[in-house]
Amino acid sequence: MLIVMLCASNGCAQKPIRNMSREILTLPPPPADTRVAYGTDPSQFADLRLPNAPGPHPVIVVIHGGFWRAAYDLVYAGHMSAALSARGFATWNIEYRRIGQPGGGWPGTLDDVAAAVDHLRTIAPEHKLDLRRVIAVGHSAGGHLALWLASRNNPKVKLTAAVSLAGVSDLRDAFQRRLGNGVVADLMGGSPDDLDAPYRAASPLEHLPLRIPTRLIHGDRDDIVPSAMSQAYARAAANAGDDAQAVILPGAGHFELVDTRTPEWRHIETIIVNLRKP
Repeated sequence: MLIVMLCASNGCAQKPIRNMSREILTLPPPPADTRVAYGTDPSQFADLRLPNAPGPHPVIVVIHGGFWRAAYDLVYAGHMSAALSARGFATWNIEYRRIGQPGGGWPGTLDDVAAAVDHLRTIAPEHKLDLRRVIAVGHSAGGHLALWLASRNNPKVKLTAAVSLAGVSDLRDAFQRRLGNGVVADLMGGSPDDLDAPYRAASPLEHLPLRIPTRLIHGDRDDIVPSAMSQAYARAAANAGDDAQAVILPGAGHFELVDTRTPEWRHIETIIVNLRKP
């Protein structure tokens, strides 16, 4: 099925958005096992968490959102990183240069997430990472980056699946909708009309098929990134031959998807675990 609607036991009736999930942006997460630099810039680092198991460990690359802006960082994504490590994954929660920082925006932000993933090859032997099983999971702008990572040609580390949580999967559509008060123009340095080639290079929708499983999970009451964007991407990806599904969570907004205290997170965690290869 292309578009899946997940409902609670009392059906798919609308319910109010639980604003408490915004608290996840400021709640301190469990500490990481180690912080590793993958470049020389202060923002080029990642937090590694390892499961309590001998390995080799499947890996989840965790990519935070915040509309690619410097005001937001990787801290809140530490909660889902810790939860996924408890399920047997090594998690690699990456930071990257963002809008408002030297080198942030196109192409530096995308170059950073690519370099962070490729750096897994350097640390894999020491930490017993299984690079045959690497999933990217990104939230909001991080969902864009997770899908974009899956589109790279000849990467040092190839993804085996990608999960977009309330992600920005189509940069041209996001520009037209003026998401984040026009943040896509800030990211790319202008409009699609003026920068057609960069938009083609940076927008996941324009790289189909990805030839790996993709799951686009979205709350139907998200007022920051519309769920219609994930549904349109999933249709296009499936039409191109990808194993792609949009999973719509009734009553959920933007932040329930990364709040490990919510029922939505339990659905998401199950979906991610089911993408793990044997």
